[in-house]
Amino acid sequence: MFNIKEPVVSGEHKEYLRKIKIRKLSILLTQIALLVLFFILWEVTARYKIIDPFITSQPSRIIRTLSNLYQEGHLFKHIGVTCGETVVGFLLGTLLGTIIAVILWWSDFLSKVMEPYLVVLNSLPKIALGPVFIVWIGAGPAAIIVIAMSISIVVTILEVLNGFLGVDKDKVKLVKTFGASKLQVLLKVILPSSMPVIVNALKVNVGLSWVGVIVGEFLVSRAGIGYLIVYGGQVFQLDLVMASVLILSLAAALMYQVVAYVERLIVKIK
Repeated sequence: MFNIKEPVVSGEHKEYLRKIKIRKLSILLTQIALLVLFFILWEVTARYKIIDPFITSQPSRIIRTLSNLYQEGHLFKHIGVTCGETVVGFLLGTLLGTIIAVILWWSDFLSKVMEPYLVVLNSLPKIALGPVFIVWIGAGPAAIIVIAMSISIVVTILEVLNGFLGVDKDKVKLVKTFGASKLQVLLKVILPSSMPVIVNALKVNVGLSWVGVIVGEFLVSRAGIGYLIVYGGQVFQLDLVMASVLILSLAAALMYQVVAYVERLIVKIK
């Protein structure tokens, strides 16, 4: 049997790692403390009428509102509807955007032809097309998903395509000199080198997808977080509006953390 010696770690290196852990922990604790302090100040200022609790609501009233929604059986229904629409729109926008970026990279002629149209589509406020999508597709979840997808797909195409074009030319020339086909160049060089760009597009699409879904639910929806915000505003239930915004913030943060976890997995694999 061979005796495998564990690598010797110097005292300086251990101290360095300890300082990194302490710094990360202090950052996390500070973030939590700031959040807790914010809610405490919000509650205190609303309770003592420094701010108007009818307009701004307050944490205790938000908790009661969430409790009522849960007891009525509506809380997870609305969360599930919005999260489902967001995930589908997010995945479709990212997947189709990446596929189109591959096609444009593959054909330089098509890329040059489509460039001005992509620029115009990127500058066009896609939210303005929401009513058009609703008329075309119908008032339902499908229209909301298409709105979310339309907001993220053009950004994905431009970001991923720029990532493809930014890959080191010498690497591409090197594999071509060994007789690699264009498909092999794509699979062996372009895609692996562009993974950070694709992951960054995922992070951007998290926010864009939520914007698209909430706007779609503002326009046409009978369920979802966006529906709760609109309904609460119409009947002047600001507690419901603020509770919905809080749910939206938590859901978006969790979705972003999932994407960040995927990024860490890709880094480990590489």
